[in-house]
Amino acid sequence: MTQERFAKVLKAPQVLTLSFGAMIGWSWVLMTGVWLSEAGTLGTLIAFTAGGLAISLIGLTYSELAAAMPRAGGEHIYTHRALGADWSFVCTWALLFSYLNVCLFESVALPTAVEYLLPQIRMGTLWNVLGSDVDIGFVIVGAAGTILVTWVNYVGIRTAAFVQTLVTALILGAGVLLLTGAAFNGEMANAEPWIATPATGMLAVLIMVPAMLVGFDVIPQSAEEIDLPANRIGRLLVISVFCAVAWYIFITFAVGLGIPAANLSNQQMATADAATSLWQGSWAGTILVLGGIGGILTSWNAFIVGASRVLFALAESGFVPAAFARLHPVYQTPYVGILTIGILSIFAPLFGRTILVWLINSGSFAVTIAFVFVAISFLVLRRTEPDMPRPFKVSHPNLVGYGAVVLALGLLSAFLPWSESALSWPDEWMTIVIWTLLGGMLWLHHRLRAG
Repeated sequence: MTQERFAKVLKAPQVLTLSFGAMIGWSWVLMTGVWLSEAGTLGTLIAFTAGGLAISLIGLTYSELAAAMPRAGGEHIYTHRALGADWSFVCTWALLFSYLNVCLFESVALPTAVEYLLPQIRMGTLWNVLGSDVDIGFVIVGAAGTILVTWVNYVGIRTAAFVQTLVTALILGAGVLLLTGAAFNGEMANAEPWIATPATGMLAVLIMVPAMLVGFDVIPQSAEEIDLPANRIGRLLVISVFCAVAWYIFITFAVGLGIPAANLSNQQMATADAATSLWQGSWAGTILVLGGIGGILTSWNAFIVGASRVLFALAESGFVPAAFARLHPVYQTPYVGILTIGILSIFAPLFGRTILVWLINSGSFAVTIAFVFVAISFLVLRRTEPDMPRPFKVSHPNLVGYGAVVLALGLLSAFLPWSESALSWPDEWMTIVIWTLLGGMLWLHHRLRAG
């Protein structure tokens, strides 16, 4: 175990913006039209409410464990204590896959968003990867974004939190602009039909909700850097989930009032186009896209925090090279992990969007595995260590714990072959197989070295 530890600098506002920004991302600008087309305005609100309640139940198990064990690495710490080193590695390795994939994907999402405002960033195609053109300008913008967010994290969690708060304010400002426009200029008739036909479209949206809300678990990853009483860590985690769910609901409702349902299929970015329509000016759409770009940066920033702390915890346990457990002597950041993630992210745009979409879909499957393990660990520790100090203690633990396990397994099943939303074979499943084989080699090396 390394003797150096993290600096406690995060207060409540920074904790909330770190988690909220991780969950918001780019989807609230890019995907809203898809949700409304699939489920209708009311159908989308119902789907997000139901999905949000499910994630909140899972989040409650995280809240109790994060408050009881506020250590960098989050899930790795809880599952190690409840289930032992081997199952803990399975959980943490899956979590790392998910976090890392988000970081790689954001380096491609950023130039895609910037192109909406500046089409001239396209400078010419380098090559084509599986039907996806790799543009020189996209690579340059993605690399520039990577350097920025990597530097922000390298120089300390305080800087990362400050940037997160600043950019989150931009996102909130864009959202307020859209909501105000809907309140004054929106039309209820645009939202009809309130529930799309067939009504099963609500299920299609419901399946997407967990992927939209992944990110609340960066709070447990950074718990060792939070300068608050332990019980408040648990409360803030739950609050952040409710804030994100409310955001998606209000944004979707505003877009539903701003664009007639019949026109949704013609919109490139429904949220930005709704703002333009509601305010009768392209400037409003531009501000919404800037808010979406802010969402990319906050999500990217938060997942670098999460992934680097997961690597730190794995290194302390001996599963990955010890270098990942080094903390910078000045900035107290796990700089080796941060730089490694940054280097991988710089190269990600060179492989095109197709492969990265496979990675992000399989990463959503992987994080759901972590949800299952955490919920099980919550139940195990309630039984094996009933007297463990729990600053944030969940009432009705069996209802919450078993409910979280069932819901997490239900979410996991949505990725399996019998589901309409199943991962594709061999593309997406092969990424999981490769990551599993790599993890198996690290696990075997660890076991042989231990003895």
